[in-house]
Amino acid sequence: MKRLKKVLVIAGPTAVGKTSLSIELAKKLNGEIISGDSMQVYKQLDIGTAKVTEEEREGIEHHLIDCRELSETYSVADFQKEGRQAIDNIIAKGKLPIVVGGTGLYIQALLYDFELGAKDESPEIREKYQRFAEQHGNQQLWELLHKKDKQAAESIHFNNQKKVIRALEVFDKTGFSILTPKETPKKLYDYFLIGLETERTMLYERINRRVDQMVTQGLLNEAEQLYRCQTKQSIQGIGYKEFFPYFEGRETLVEATEQVKQNSRRYAKRQLTWFKNRMNASWWDLVQEPDAISDLEKEIEDWLGSSEG
Repeated sequence: MKRLKKVLVIAGPTAVGKTSLSIELAKKLNGEIISGDSMQVYKQLDIGTAKVTEEEREGIEHHLIDCRELSETYSVADFQKEGRQAIDNIIAKGKLPIVVGGTGLYIQALLYDFELGAKDESPEIREKYQRFAEQHGNQQLWELLHKKDKQAAESIHFNNQKKVIRALEVFDKTGFSILTPKETPKKLYDYFLIGLETERTMLYERINRRVDQMVTQGLLNEAEQLYRCQTKQSIQGIGYKEFFPYFEGRETLVEATEQVKQNSRRYAKRQLTWFKNRMNASWWDLVQEPDAISDLEKEIEDWLGSSEG
């Protein structure tokens, strides 16, 4: 039987230390990093996406970062194709692929043989929901998805109209959730999934601090750039659209910043729920128990020494 390729994955909500852990493990394990984040693909969106800086990379090669212009779209199918190509390229160099990110559907689509195609597309259904969104707004559109497909709704931000409509389209056309294929998908890689988390109150405090830090680093400049160009997909990321009412004089900066914090906390909760319900992970709290990394490294070592086919 053919042995599956080894892929290390680091997942979990925002602000739990995925970036620092990935760099540390890449140095120890001769690895290269593949970003599993749907927003870090965009050039110029550095602060709001918590994109790893050149200094933080410490010479470690990173893939699927800064590979799209703000005006371009980027789909889970694009990530699936380009992520698998990156895995092959990294392994061909004799190195370990390390996928890092919080976009659960992207990571699952990469690791399993999800079929992402036109079989479940319906322009009529899509147009129906686009009209609904124009009349009633994104929140009511999302609530409609939540009634039909709670699981999908909890993995998609209510402002991401494109993804919400796509999930409704798939459900109406097939009767299945976009997250639950009709056939059990086959595992394509021998992966080890590290899930990072920490106590909820501490996580929310870290998120709030991170947002304040982003604002001081120039987050508003990035948000204003998106506000001016109003591209369809890249504005959907949390940390950008919330500032639009401020630019229009309808909210104060304090109110807009608080909205970013609230949406970031809600998203972190959805990320945790998604990974815990849908993927088998080894969970660690390295925020409160940093010394546990030696136990984690032992688990990784055991996995690297095993084979799966």
